Amino acid sequence: MSIDTVVPASGKSAYKNFHFSQAVKAAGLLLCSGQIGTQPDHSVPETAEEEFRNAWKAVGIVLKEAGLGFEDIIEYTSYHVNLNQHIQAFMKIRDEVLNEPWPAWTAIGITELAVPGAKVEIRVIARVR
Repeated sequence: MSIDTVVPASGKSAYKNFHFSQAVKAAGLLLCSGQIGTQPDHSVPETAEEEFRNAWKAVGIVLKEAGLGFEDIIEYTSYHVNLNQHIQAFMKIRDEVLNEPWPAWTAIGITELAVPGAKVEIRVIARVR
């Protein structure tokens, strides 16, 4: 089985410096690493909603680089700092990019992420057409 890396231009430095692929294609699936919703300067947005939109935008960039779209997501996991405080806002923003049929979803509450102050990381699995 071959494994092909998917690295958008925005992820080239992470690939080189941290040996980190934003996604890999294997066995008919696209397995995406977690995406965080930072600003272009790597700062955390002031509002949770903006951070959630940025995280989904980052997912979209990876999907597009692989020739896919949000409709190809079959499963996603979201990791939340203060899950109960932000879950309603997260679902509202999620519904701006995902539609029926709804993918499988697991939401996990955690204490921190790799970027200090970040509230969410989204990891997806998508079908490769």
